[in-house]
Amino acid sequence: MPRTLLTRRLTAATFGALTLTMVGAMPLASADPDAPPPPPNCTAADLEGVRTGVQAATSVYLFTHPDVNAFFTSLGGLPRAQVLAKVKAYMAANPDVKADIAGIRQPLQDIKNRCGDQGAPNPV
Repeated sequence: MPRTLLTRRLTAATFGALTLTMVGAMPLASADPDAPPPPPNCTAADLEGVRTGVQAATSVYLFTHPDVNAFFTSLGGLPRAQVLAKVKAYMAANPDVKADIAGIRQPLQDIKNRCGDQGAPNPV
């Protein structure tokens, strides 16, 4: 007899937990079903792929241009306003570096222009 009571309680608890889980998931299931899909090549994966390529190219550029690498390394720990002012002055004094870095970053700018914020969520 006690085993039957225990079975009933476990069944009721399981049913209650499943009900709460399903009710909690309803808002997720009822998200806007008519939302248009993102434009082609504008998923979060596409954005991260482009971002990774830009980061790799930037790393290669900095390793092959020790003076530029030293400048950017020296900015560590400075307040943001000071970093921005120093970078602006450095780029004005070094237009070739500015053009090189702009060229490296262009694919990221292109995908942001083409896709807007479609693929922008940061998963972490």
